[in-house]
Amino acid sequence: MRFLRLAFAALGLVACTAFASPTAPVAGKEYTLMASPQPVSTVGKKVEVIEFFMYHCPHCNALEPTIAEWVKKQGDKIVFKRMHMPYTGDKDTETHLYLTLEAMGKLPEMHNKVFKAMHVERVRLNQEPVLMDWIGKSGLDKAKFLEYWNSFGVLTKLKRMPQLLANYKVDSVPTVVVDGRYMTSPAKLEESDKNLNETAAFQAMTQVLDALVTKAAATK
Repeated sequence: MRFLRLAFAALGLVACTAFASPTAPVAGKEYTLMASPQPVSTVGKKVEVIEFFMYHCPHCNALEPTIAEWVKKQGDKIVFKRMHMPYTGDKDTETHLYLTLEAMGKLPEMHNKVFKAMHVERVRLNQEPVLMDWIGKSGLDKAKFLEYWNSFGVLTKLKRMPQLLANYKVDSVPTVVVDGRYMTSPAKLEESDKNLNETAAFQAMTQVLDALVTKAAATK
């Protein structure tokens, strides 16, 4: 699996205002139609949106405030999920961490703290001994964390993640899948407009997502 490296222009050197974000995205340009649509768990008009990410990915860290604000604005129109790419396979420490926090119900409290630890404080949470030391200092109950870390449910999900990722055919992050059918990413937007900087690509992607959510809801 390749690590996403977006070839964005330096921030501040390209005028964002010159770019009109796509509100009517075109398949093959601003998004991709998935060859094998994946099942979704939503009911009614709600649309499933999944962000594929990695904690150590700098672009995922940079995107987080934008995607969080977009999710907030969508309200009850969507069901938002995240999947952590198992970068090193079915024993990936970062994915294991994400699944453990999810099982504990601690993601709202800890998700941004993990990003901060890795990208601001430079804590190598992809190394299990370092992670366990950090957990002990994070305010979480370490014994409870270890209980979930070693639980059958979390270990089963961890083992299944590489196959799940293969089903979606996601090979880079950040990537977003809408309704199990439509895939887009900042990289896709950067490909469609070479003048984009990172900030503009993130904003453009939210407009593509708006259009794809509307498109998906119309078919339900």
